[in-house]
Amino acid sequence: MTFSELQKEIDEWAQQFITPYWKPHEMIARLAEETGELAREINHRYGPKKKKPSEETKEIGEEICDIFMNLICLANSQSINLDQHWKNLMDKLYKRDSKRFERKDGGMQNGL
Repeated sequence: MTFSELQKEIDEWAQQFITPYWKPHEMIARLAEETGELAREINHRYGPKKKKPSEETKEIGEEICDIFMNLICLANSQSINLDQHWKNLMDKLYKRDSKRFERKDGGMQNGL
């Protein structure tokens, strides 16, 4: 799916509500909450903090999708075309970072 398709799907879902999108600062707060849930699950699995016996294991993929959903809602609320911005990002990465990191083919990195 493209970002445009995702944005359209989420917008169709959101438009059923009187207030389809929260205010930007409310969405950022929600994004921070969702990011914290992902961080907590990663820390439980790979870090020193272990789950309490009463805590359920969450799916990392679902936590990532919760973050995507929030970001897409924010983009929709601001009429941002994520396909275009993604293209701009990838163009920048291929140009700016083409020699930034050590490559599998043995090429040298330019340093960070």
